Amino acid sequence: MSGNESRIQAVYEITNREPKPPKTPKRLEEMWASDVFTLSKMQESLPKSIYKSVKRTIELGEKLDVSIADVVALAMKDWATSKGALYYAHVFYPLTNATAEKHDSFISVQGDGSVISEFAGKVLVQGEPDGSSFPSGGIRSTFEARGYTAWDVTSPAYVMETDNGLTLCIPTVFISWTGEALDKKTPLLRSNAAMNKAASKVLKLLGHTEVAPVNSSCGAEQEYFLVDANFANSRPDLLLTGRTLFGKPAAKGQQFDDHYFGAIPERVQVFMQDVEEKMYRLGIPAKTRHNEVAPGQFELAPFFEAANVASDHQQLTMTILRQTAKEHGFVCLLHEKPFAGINGSGKHVNWSVGNATQGNLLDPGDTPHSNVQFLVFCSAVIRGVHKYGPLLRAVVATASNDHRLGANEAPPAIISVYLGSQLEDVFEQISKGGVKSSKSKGLMNLGVDTLPLFPKDPGDRNRTSPFAFTGNRFEFRAVGSGQSVSGPLVAMNTMLADSLNWVADKLESELAKGAELNTAIQAMLKEVMDKHGAVVFSGNGYSAEWHKMAVEERGLANLPTTADALPVLKEAYIEELFDRIGVLSPVELESRFEVYAEQYLLSIEVEAKLMVSMAKTVIYPAAIRYLSELSATIAGLKEVGIDLEKESAEKVAMLAKFMIDTVSKLNAALSHHDFSTTEEHMQYFAKTIRPLMDKVREYADALEGEVADDLWPLPTYQEMLFIK
Repeated sequence: MSGNESRIQAVYEITNREPKPPKTPKRLEEMWASDVFTLSKMQESLPKSIYKSVKRTIELGEKLDVSIADVVALAMKDWATSKGALYYAHVFYPLTNATAEKHDSFISVQGDGSVISEFAGKVLVQGEPDGSSFPSGGIRSTFEARGYTAWDVTSPAYVMETDNGLTLCIPTVFISWTGEALDKKTPLLRSNAAMNKAASKVLKLLGHTEVAPVNSSCGAEQEYFLVDANFANSRPDLLLTGRTLFGKPAAKGQQFDDHYFGAIPERVQVFMQDVEEKMYRLGIPAKTRHNEVAPGQFELAPFFEAANVASDHQQLTMTILRQTAKEHGFVCLLHEKPFAGINGSGKHVNWSVGNATQGNLLDPGDTPHSNVQFLVFCSAVIRGVHKYGPLLRAVVATASNDHRLGANEAPPAIISVYLGSQLEDVFEQISKGGVKSSKSKGLMNLGVDTLPLFPKDPGDRNRTSPFAFTGNRFEFRAVGSGQSVSGPLVAMNTMLADSLNWVADKLESELAKGAELNTAIQAMLKEVMDKHGAVVFSGNGYSAEWHKMAVEERGLANLPTTADALPVLKEAYIEELFDRIGVLSPVELESRFEVYAEQYLLSIEVEAKLMVSMAKTVIYPAAIRYLSELSATIAGLKEVGIDLEKESAEKVAMLAKFMIDTVSKLNAALSHHDFSTTEEHMQYFAKTIRPLMDKVREYADALEGEVADDLWPLPTYQEMLFIK
């Protein structure tokens, strides 16, 4: 099939598809964490002393007693094999944003030739995958292969079910033979430990005598697109890059605002229910589902969890979305901008800190002006974002997220903090020397007797802010939909640990001089606002006025592309921060710059090469066929005395020529390799390769609007976004 024939066949198969019947609903209590080796399952299967030891490690952060590993491993194996598992896998998260697994069988061959299932403690605690083929940014040479995985007891083991059976999955860290972190989990665990240490010190200075371990929490909203597999499989760009390199926007997009929170298509809802059942069985607390703004776009949001577990669950969520989509005849797109002209997808990371004794430390309560604990921790966040805003921009910097950040659909690349009118007023009072009141919530009367009065929040929400306070947490809105949340969490935990250490030092210094605690706190809060209040902004983050004010008047960094943002990881003050807090060594931090820079360059290179290929072998031939047919028709009609306008043929010929000429320029630009630094290479791709790609697309998309539909070879936006 060629041209429109394949599209017609795809539409036929979709519209005549037998829907996958929904499963009989199960009670949530029956499904919940049924595939997870939870604490309650440990309690049932482990001796009391060993269970208590494991529980202390998980809940209190005590050092793992490796002497108990054999007993735990046996119980874990018995539980997994009772469910039908024949294999186990150490699951880890290398610097690729993807999940890695090394599968091994429980089989153990005996001396008499028989076999038994065996799973020793040393195998549970430590594994040895090949470390040479994962990105390391120069930490490991390719001929040095040894890497280690180590059991993360704080994230529960689980069984993953596929059509081929079940596998016991054990969350682990991944490190090199020389001890450096090669993964995303190790720095997250370190950052949480550093934040806990600093937060506990501050809480004790505030007068608390009982302080439970402080943990960061995360709730990551996941946006995604669904495209029928019949269409996606006919789009080389979607298959290889996750986004459409070509495509003219449909006449109808999202301008009517009718898709957002609209009725979920039946086929999509069946898919969503299937996803949620799998998530519930794995103990992932999926809470919300709905249509997102763009046609074909949807969102899934969970409850808050401890950051480390939430990060693991977020990786699982992306895996489940992709796998389940295939079962329902969809392809799930997690790219930040799979379609031009409509909203892209983000992953808003809702982040807070708290513990069992003091609760949520970012909960302002009804009278935030008198909530000293909240003011101290919130001011520490403000200081951290102001000092390390460029770092927050760097940890969300990818080639795909560049398509989204700064557009009128996502936060700008300038990192600022939105507090809401109530808290902004409180901190303004602090900066003037004293805080005496808070704006109250009030009631909203809708003027209808049958509708109740309901409380109105004292502040609105600001969708243009990259870092917004939303009631009892901060929402980092700049994270991309396909990213791991570990990097953003590491950055937020680290900057908070640094600020809390500064707060503790300030308070201790003032108290040593004989100052009253409240006086010392007020002085510290005022200093934060005097030095760092410039990062607080409540207006329109999309406006040109803000961009000018932010940079010229407030001194905030504007880092529009990944090429601009990633070099922040090489700045001396960022290196000093991570090293001093104990989260990443200079070598580990440099490796991350090298890995992420390479991923940026490779992503654009793959897209550019594919664009050249598709333009030359798919789009240009279609344009020439149409031009040939059109020219023949014009000539034939002229012979019988009918003059048909030639403008259409001339326009197609012009667009085809401009496109193929620009393709030649792009192809030539890709052959340039003489760069003195990685930074220079990235800037070349950002300022030369990307604009050429945009120009090729401009001509190709214009051709799509001119070429006869029966000759156009690629599924269109109208088909992919609206036919489900």
